[in-house]
Amino acid sequence: MIKRVIRVTILVRDQDEALRWYTEKLGFKKTADQQFGPGSRWLTVAPKDQKELQIVLLKPDVAMHGKKMVQEFTQRIGKGTTWVLEVDNCQKTYQDLTSRGVKFRGPPERLPYGIEAVFEDLYGNPWDLLEPKQQ
Repeated sequence: MIKRVIRVTILVRDQDEALRWYTEKLGFKKTADQQFGPGSRWLTVAPKDQKELQIVLLKPDVAMHGKKMVQEFTQRIGKGTTWVLEVDNCQKTYQDLTSRGVKFRGPPERLPYGIEAVFEDLYGNPWDLLEPKQQ
């Protein structure tokens, strides 16, 4: 039986660059940072109040993944699945993130299910801010 999602991976070109972006632009916290083997690094981040889910910032590495997988992973950078981040106030969060240099595809929109705004991370992966409609 599947119990819960605990990790999701985002492929990155540079782990230090990605760590700075997620912590400085989005305000996430670093949850793990460990070296293992030559050139291999386990690096995760999460929203500050998130306890169970970690986002793995994975740089494709030949020693860990092999040459063929590194080529495949590298081609997939920036083509990730859309993430949905729940927020209390979409307009305010949009303004805060815009002031930190986060690039949005457009301003927040009121939709049948709530208020939503879509931005991209430093590699072009889409992220969705959602202020759910009050029921």
